[in-house]
Amino acid sequence: MNVAEVDALASTAHAGQFDKIGVPYIEHVRAVAAGLAPFGDDLVMTGLLHDVIEDTDWTAERLRASGISNRVVGLVEDVTNQRGAPYEEKMWRITSSRDATLLKVADNAHNSHPDRAVKLSEEQRVRLAAKYRAARDILWHAVEDRDIETIVRIVNPSLLDELRERQSQEDPS
Repeated sequence: MNVAEVDALASTAHAGQFDKIGVPYIEHVRAVAAGLAPFGDDLVMTGLLHDVIEDTDWTAERLRASGISNRVVGLVEDVTNQRGAPYEEKMWRITSSRDATLLKVADNAHNSHPDRAVKLSEEQRVRLAAKYRAARDILWHAVEDRDIETIVRIVNPSLLDELRERQSQEDPS
């Protein structure tokens, strides 16, 4: 399958779904995919499909049977929440793979976008901001800063200041 076909599959799979702020869910996966474009079509397709197993009736087997490559499906599985799995196990699974980590960096960046956060209640905004910041503390240590910068420039440029702050703390020269 190519990117356009995977986009159509994701659009069909997420049809009728809306995110926390009432936007059609396909917009989220497309934003994540856009942030991964500099890393090639496999990661773009993974971005489009990253929530399909978790949030729809699609399974890994069904994705493979539809012509999605084992690599793309494997990355989707890497980032899919597994019932009963501790958070630490999930983060280890993700950060053990550069590409899965890049996918979660893009997902986190979009979920953290100020335009999205402003539409949440104060309680949700505070809770999710802390959750996403804690995840970045783990994810950003697992990949190169230049790759993080590439993604956040596309998905959520407001995170560039946080990235520069982290870089200055790690390299105080």
